[in-house]
Amino acid sequence: MKISQLYTYPIKSLRSVPLTTAMPTRHGFPYDRRFMLLKVHPADPSTSTEAHLENMHVAHFPETVLFLQELVFPDNEDPSTGHIVVTFKPPQGSEREERKLEIPLTPDPKGLEVVDVVMHKSPAKAYNMGTSYNSWFSECLNYPVVFAYLGPHLRPVLGNLSPNAAGQTSGTTGSWLSSIVKNMPSVLGGMGREEGEGITFADCAAYLVVTEESLKNVSSRLPEGEEMDMTKFRPNIVLSGSPVAWDEDFWGEVTFTSSSGGGIGIFKDDERIGNDGTKIVLTQNCPRCKSINIDYATGKPGKGEAGSILKKLMKDRRVDGGMKYSPIFGRYGFLKTGKDEEGRKIAVGDEVAVSKRNNERTKFGKSRTRLGRNGLEADRHMKEWPGL
Repeated sequence: MKISQLYTYPIKSLRSVPLTTAMPTRHGFPYDRRFMLLKVHPADPSTSTEAHLENMHVAHFPETVLFLQELVFPDNEDPSTGHIVVTFKPPQGSEREERKLEIPLTPDPKGLEVVDVVMHKSPAKAYNMGTSYNSWFSECLNYPVVFAYLGPHLRPVLGNLSPNAAGQTSGTTGSWLSSIVKNMPSVLGGMGREEGEGITFADCAAYLVVTEESLKNVSSRLPEGEEMDMTKFRPNIVLSGSPVAWDEDFWGEVTFTSSSGGGIGIFKDDERIGNDGTKIVLTQNCPRCKSINIDYATGKPGKGEAGSILKKLMKDRRVDGGMKYSPIFGRYGFLKTGKDEEGRKIAVGDEVAVSKRNNERTKFGKSRTRLGRNGLEADRHMKEWPGL
């Protein structure tokens, strides 16, 4: 197999940014999902509703796909030159005009308001980027939003998604307890960059790995001449050459080897210091929601057969007992950690091998634990995490 496509998403829920090379880290590709939009809900005394911010996911805010983004990497001599160019592209026929905004890749958070973001019960601190950015997005969307920056913070990896969680196949309570205890400081309000496993504003894991063969299977469910858009599944790493569609359901680990031979180059300060294979541990399946039904040209739920692709997958892709009402496409993964694991580049065209196979499909873990007055307490009535 080979890597056929690589993607990153600097601002969550906006359109994808294709890459030719990337340097995996423990927490995802550099700059992946470091920003996100939050809808502002003012207080409503008539219903006793307090003011709050709502995470903007594609499934519930399909208009976010009308924003394209371009990643401009920083100059080695001046990191501040890195930026994101966001283009708001109204649907064809709209009277609204295209607009552009430039955002620094690594803003200085000094003086910015701190906001709490909780995504699928996994919390983190973030920064409100301020009036100029908030106003630009609010004007494009026609409702008030906050543009949030994660900064140095990370969210804890919950359930049995962590590569360090025991019992990933069965999704036992023990795996949940072990992971939450390890990340105890983070569950109380986010975590620092180096504290255990951590993710950005990505939903559940640092990476999502999918295959072209499974996409072809999805496309076969559409009328002749129509093809499913891979980017609607929002992958990070796309592979081609899998022996059959859905073979990835059973993968436990994949290893990447440079297409030029000799393994993947290990770099420090742009100097190659060694060669080895980069490994991604695949821990759980990716359950799908109505976001794959969205028409990216209109920013609205799709019409026709393409607008019901989720329903089509429901027929035979509800294969995970832990998320039995959601069809599965792709595998969540994490960089296998160890000495000098970070700093290895991967690229489109690199060879990929399945270095570990599972005998059966993994089962998405359920959280049955909560933080009580005296620490961890079992709670059998708590909803499953992450509640996708």
